[in-house]
Amino acid sequence: MLQQNEIETIGRYINGMAYPDDMVRIEDLFAHGYENQDLKHLLENDWEDVLHETSSENIDLDRLLDQIHCLIRKKESQKRKTFVSRITKIYLKVAAILLLPLIIGGGLYFGYLRGSSTMLSDQKGSFSIYAPMGSRVSFNLPDGTKGWLNSGSTLTYPLPFCENRKVTLDGEAWFDVFHNEKRPFEINAGESMIRVLGTSFNVSTYSDEKYVEVVLQNGKVEFSNKSQKNKVILKPSEQLILQGDRLNINPVDVSKYKAWTEGRLIFRGDNMDEVAKRIERWYNVKVEIADEDLVQFSFRATFVDDSLEDVFNQLSMTSPIEYKIIPRKQLQDGTYEKEKVILYKKDKQ
Repeated sequence: MLQQNEIETIGRYINGMAYPDDMVRIEDLFAHGYENQDLKHLLENDWEDVLHETSSENIDLDRLLDQIHCLIRKKESQKRKTFVSRITKIYLKVAAILLLPLIIGGGLYFGYLRGSSTMLSDQKGSFSIYAPMGSRVSFNLPDGTKGWLNSGSTLTYPLPFCENRKVTLDGEAWFDVFHNEKRPFEINAGESMIRVLGTSFNVSTYSDEKYVEVVLQNGKVEFSNKSQKNKVILKPSEQLILQGDRLNINPVDVSKYKAWTEGRLIFRGDNMDEVAKRIERWYNVKVEIADEDLVQFSFRATFVDDSLEDVFNQLSMTSPIEYKIIPRKQLQDGTYEKEKVILYKKDKQ
């Protein structure tokens, strides 16, 4: 049977106050918790005491499940293990056996052992997801929101993610936001803020391009910016573009803006500047427009798993352009410069 001094030592360990000599012993105790009936009884009695002290009528189960989800995702993302997180991981494994029937039955207060003042949800931090150049990365946020990050994009969100559904985006992302009326989902895009409850939309806000683009598939999006006095409500199949102080809203075909998440590169009346930018990110190359006259041409095309040369070969068949692909070269520091594509007007090469 667990002695009182052992119970007190467990409490000190969870609070990060255990003596060095106690750490190995307590960790070993929890590591073999499945086999230790005394420890199981201690945990079970502790949770029952907490349940008796807490009225199930006042429990917000949606919030509880959101917190549990956040805690699980946080444990997945943590790289550094502190004293508290190590014991928590083991503790949750042991307690899960006892708590599952209680969760199913409803009426649960999420906490640690009696007397513990350190809550995992109080630990602050952030987590970033990055899509390397030339790649696209899918993501799942702790609140149930799903989406994709386009080439060269970074998405950062706070941990835990239970009470504060705010993310920061640099680049392009497609969001399928989990609906939660009590906690709006907010995207910080430079000096702009995009606020939603639950919807699907695309956001492009590369910091080096000084513009923000939002394309809404369904639901409703509220857009605000420091340079704009009024908030803007975007409707389905609308595109919002903010460049400098100019804000425009246009009807669009949303499928074009979602195509990149499905591995398709689509151009629908895009000029050469836009085509060049998107090809640069898609293939991780540098595109140089050698003749300014090419900017006036627009392009319509769809590419799926096409090579870089195939893309420019097809574009040259429908417009007066010629191209030259320069392979990447190794620099003196051992790194490689990007592959380069130079575009010419056919009658001027």
